[in-house]
Amino acid sequence: VLNAATTNPVKHYNMNVGLLREGDPADFIIIDNLEELNVLATYIDGEKVFNGKESCFNVSEPEIINNFKIKEISHKNFLKVEVAEKRKIRVIEAFDKSLFTDEIHINPKIENNCIIPDLENDILKIAVINRYKKSNPIVGFIKNVGLKRGAMASSVAHDSHNIIAIGTNDEDILFAINLIIKNKGGLSISDKHIHEVLPLPIAGIMSNLNAYDVAAGYKRMNKLAKSLGCKLNAPFMTMSFMALLVIPKLKIGDMGLFDVNKFNLTTLTV
Repeated sequence: VLNAATTNPVKHYNMNVGLLREGDPADFIIIDNLEELNVLATYIDGEKVFNGKESCFNVSEPEIINNFKIKEISHKNFLKVEVAEKRKIRVIEAFDKSLFTDEIHINPKIENNCIIPDLENDILKIAVINRYKKSNPIVGFIKNVGLKRGAMASSVAHDSHNIIAIGTNDEDILFAINLIIKNKGGLSISDKHIHEVLPLPIAGIMSNLNAYDVAAGYKRMNKLAKSLGCKLNAPFMTMSFMALLVIPKLKIGDMGLFDVNKFNLTTLTV
């Protein structure tokens, strides 16, 4: 087993990592026995980097690198979808524990000449905002998320990691989006009584906190989304893939709704 995990790959792929021969890098571990493999020490290039209890080197605090050009949004009509006539619209149909979506056509709910979320039929508003430059939002609609109130947003939105948000009303969606912008990345929840954010300041997709705190924060954000009615097993995970324009059928990006099967942008109205 040890040979299969160490020497065989090096020889098979001709990897330049050495096999502890004379002149090779002194990269190895010291263990107490061959059954339990408890590590007593770790060496890299001949220097001990782990003594069995803790790391033996200092790590300097890295500079946080990010690219958030967009400013907080104050325009109340930023997400409005006006219509001149009543026509069917394309809706993203999401599925729990799946990255695939379907495209369905429905008669939208209209109020004051604007298409609004239809909570009775679980049709919510979904929006993507380019975070690298000032631009207009792309707004669509999505089914099967289940939110009964509030909104959620995230800057983890594969592949471009723009801001993506889903919600029951424009006010909460905008608040959730602004929480992301204010923190230059993260996951957020917004409701009349809840305004929470898990900041992701490194490139807008990573945290500078330890793994335990991030895990606890992520668990809390999922729990809050479900408290607002979301019926997805992993609300933020599913939402993040709604902007990935290579998995069928209908997705949404910062340039518009995207028909993956035809590999073309498409319109909201049918």
